[in-house]
Amino acid sequence: MNLKYILMRVIGAVPLIIGTSIVLFGVIHLAPGGPTDVYADNPSVTKEALEQIRTAYGLDRPIWAQYALWFGSMLRGDWGYSIRTGRPVFQDVVERLGPTFELGGLSLAISLSLALPLGVIGAARQNSPRDHALTLLSFSGISIPVFWLALLLQLLFSIVLGWLPSAGYQSIGDGSFGDRLAHIAMPVTVLSLATIASWSRYVRAGMLDVLHQEYIRTAYAKGQTEWGVLVHHALRNALLPAVTIIALDFASVISGAVITETVFAWPGIGRLFIESMDGRDYPVLMGLMLMGSMALILANLMADLVYAAIDPRIRYD
Repeated sequence: MNLKYILMRVIGAVPLIIGTSIVLFGVIHLAPGGPTDVYADNPSVTKEALEQIRTAYGLDRPIWAQYALWFGSMLRGDWGYSIRTGRPVFQDVVERLGPTFELGGLSLAISLSLALPLGVIGAARQNSPRDHALTLLSFSGISIPVFWLALLLQLLFSIVLGWLPSAGYQSIGDGSFGDRLAHIAMPVTVLSLATIASWSRYVRAGMLDVLHQEYIRTAYAKGQTEWGVLVHHALRNALLPAVTIIALDFASVISGAVITETVFAWPGIGRLFIESMDGRDYPVLMGLMLMGSMALILANLMADLVYAAIDPRIRYD
């Protein structure tokens, strides 16, 4: 692996992160409303108390001064304090990462293990009834809104059948393994279906492009079996176009499934983001959005490294 390339990519990501943070900070702080507006109609909160909050969090300063103060604190590892809870932002985020990693990691593992074989089967049996059935299921999975599917599953498995809890989270050490599995079953299903559908389509398209190459016909002419050619010769090259999509989806799932976590009351960072939006909690919002941006940049870097690992012909000069 070219270490110089990795180092240059990491250095090149620094101005991108700074630029992204400036845009995000401006969008959040120039949006209508603010943290103190949440308490404006509360008779127990005086105007003097609101001014003290604005002064404590630097909200009475010009926006460029607020950004400079926030960015300087971030460089020192200080994420600030939540306006809504008063707790350190870093502590709030770290506590929510565990449930999100649990949900996102299991969803990604299931998605990868199903999308790859489904894409290969669809390409190997192009225009067959099996391929048409997989295509119909894929487009259905992509088209169904996440919130609608989540509510439908809750209605069917929780209310009608009574098999699964409608919402909630069982942490490690709380309850049995069966309880934890019952709580995570529907959120993982919702989070995985759309990903499986889209990834299998990208894998199928990549496989169809590769299967018409000359070296595939040569492999068949040498007497190799169909699945030997598909797995050992076609799949590796077919994965190249799909790597970027998978890497970006990987970052988005890990950084928080906002709708899924909200519908199922899953205490991850996606739900924390919604709670912070409702409370105009600027420090938490900036911490989450900057973390999400860095996850996307890291995912792009990982995609480039996977390119080189899959195809040794790729070189970085």
